Amino acid sequence: MTITKAPDADYPNEIELEIGGMTCASCANRIEKKLNKLTGVTASVNYATEKAKIRHSDDNTLEDFIATIEKTGYTAALPQPPHPTTTQPSAEPDSLRSLRQRLTLSAVLAVPVILMAMIPALQFTNWQWASLTLAAPVVMWGDWPFHVAAWKNARTGAATMDTLVSVGTLAAFSWSLYALFFGTAGEPGMTHPFTFSVERVSGTGNIYLEVAAGVTTFILAGRYFEQRAKRRAGSALRALLELGAKEVAVLRAGQETRIPVDQLKVEEQFVVRPGEKIATDGVIVQGNSAVDASMVTGESVPVEVRSGDEVIGGTVNAGGQLIVRATRIGSDTQLAQMARLVEEAQTGKAEVQRLADRISGIFVPIVIALSVATLGFWWGTGGEIGAAFTAAVAVLIIACPCALGLATPTALMVGTGRGAQLGILIKGPEVLESTRKIDTIVLDKTGTVTSGNMALIDIFSAEGESREQILRLAAATEHASEHPIAAAIAKAGSEAGPLPTVAGFQNMAGLGVSGIVEGHAVLVGRPAMLTAHDIDLGSTLAAQLIDAERRGHTVVAISWDGQARGLLVIADTIKPTSRQAISRLKDLGLTPILLTGDNATVARTVGDEVGIEHVIAEVLPAQKVEVIKKLQAEGKVVAMAGDGVNDAAALAQADLGLAMGTGTDVAIEASDLTLVRGDLLAAADAIRLSRSTLRTIKGNLFWAFAYNIAALPMAAMGLLNPMIAGGAMAFSSVFVVANSLRLRRFSSLS
Repeated sequence: MTITKAPDADYPNEIELEIGGMTCASCANRIEKKLNKLTGVTASVNYATEKAKIRHSDDNTLEDFIATIEKTGYTAALPQPPHPTTTQPSAEPDSLRSLRQRLTLSAVLAVPVILMAMIPALQFTNWQWASLTLAAPVVMWGDWPFHVAAWKNARTGAATMDTLVSVGTLAAFSWSLYALFFGTAGEPGMTHPFTFSVERVSGTGNIYLEVAAGVTTFILAGRYFEQRAKRRAGSALRALLELGAKEVAVLRAGQETRIPVDQLKVEEQFVVRPGEKIATDGVIVQGNSAVDASMVTGESVPVEVRSGDEVIGGTVNAGGQLIVRATRIGSDTQLAQMARLVEEAQTGKAEVQRLADRISGIFVPIVIALSVATLGFWWGTGGEIGAAFTAAVAVLIIACPCALGLATPTALMVGTGRGAQLGILIKGPEVLESTRKIDTIVLDKTGTVTSGNMALIDIFSAEGESREQILRLAAATEHASEHPIAAAIAKAGSEAGPLPTVAGFQNMAGLGVSGIVEGHAVLVGRPAMLTAHDIDLGSTLAAQLIDAERRGHTVVAISWDGQARGLLVIADTIKPTSRQAISRLKDLGLTPILLTGDNATVARTVGDEVGIEHVIAEVLPAQKVEVIKKLQAEGKVVAMAGDGVNDAAALAQADLGLAMGTGTDVAIEASDLTLVRGDLLAAADAIRLSRSTLRTIKGNLFWAFAYNIAALPMAAMGLLNPMIAGGAMAFSSVFVVANSLRLRRFSSLS
């Protein structure tokens, strides 16, 4: 199997850059717009992976792109090449650790400030100065990333939620300083009573330190949880690199030498012992074996290989020793090409912008303009400067996104917490929006609909023979073999009772095994093995063999003492809950499609058993991505469920990727949702929970903005008492949390 790259003729030059300094999806959009303004350039910037893919003409250079990005206020550099042999689980990055430290200290300092401002009983003498002492580090140090981002935005004439957070918190803090040092708020015995009267006030007796500290803490919490989810975006590629072998036993001058796999050269020969991974793509020079390629190709049955056959790096040698000649190494291997497929699918995937950031493009400039207009209006109409400034600051304060800081993380925390109890892991809020419009779900077969493990499913016996005796002698003979099919027979026999010993065991490569069991000369293997020994199956067993193979099952024949005794049918078993799960998915309005690399007969049989009408079989990993793209081009919104490396690129390409938790790390990392218990029934629950969580997030965001919009006119007219603003803000936060907590009542239909 070979994955071919798309021709480069359509795009003469292509370059990828790592982008630094992005804080929201609007940052990616701004960089993308700047790059696309360059002549002969088509660029796509992905906020999740923090990378820009640029296709360009010969007139452009790397320096042009880096300069353009830096002028926009961000950093750019070429990605560092991966090192498979030294790949280690990455530690927590400095940016995330710094954010966690800021959040922790801000929360510790902000809580007493908020409590003192909102509960008059806690307002001891000079409490306001204690609040200032606690709030100052929060606004200066905790808020520092927002201040820096706001300054960068201002230099390029842009505004985001960072701008509003920075301006709002600094305005609240600055006015509090003015009121404390030049107004009456700093006098001993000053209190902050809760009053609900609406009147014009000078504001010099009020402080807003709880607003400045609270907004900072809430927004830091939201940013921290977002960064934790976003950090996993590149893990699929690291997992692919981890899948390959790290060392290889290369043959040099007739001697075996173990070297790091990246030192292996094309045309060199290397040894692969039973149970080892094949180091790289190559051709077998010597040996016969069975190769388990399910993690790469999706084939449920191990493939028999012999001298002259091609093998794929990353697959597992399940049988005898092999000597392989390397034909492709490094970035040319199929595993490396699959890594590129995952990366391209992720980069080309449309990122869902946060609703808050989209609206802020209009909301933030309007709020700032309204604040300035309010100040100018009151001052220009002869109002007191204190009242004018109070009204202007009130506009900024009431617009501060306090509830916005809680809207997404609280819903996400409650939703993901409930999901974990049900065996569903949601990686982040950016994956939820697509669940609302999902109308098609593509299912991998091996490990998703089926168990992915070979098992004995039936025994056919010749006339007068006992099924129990057939299984007993076959299992005893196969027990000495390392072949996966032999292991399935041996396991079934062991579960039925103790097995007798075998003498004179022989393994006939590619055919089967033989031995002496309880005085019987037993042959177990392919039907062709019996034919080679001039043993006739007979009409009844021959008909049963044809019927089983027509259904895509693997059939093992057994004879002893020169006579055919029976057939053992081996297959990848369907999970007990798969049929019910397909029914549930249909009830959600989804069209299930079975997509597999296995042969058409097996796929059609599985589809019929579980109730899937649409079956696409014998597809390579690259073709799986093309199938997903084709469905999307037809206007369908596609979910993909799979568990193998061969599914990783398709999971990344799909609008929603669901990985079985019993599958490979690569599939799990490339997906958006992980079904921990490996049960397809959880897929229906995952989609329902995702949709519920998304509705909750959108409801929270709507309330947060609605509260701002409703209160802004009152603030502009100078009619908003600061305590009403504080109370409204507290109520909006409580409402958002309470709305999110409703997700705890979500129940599984399983």
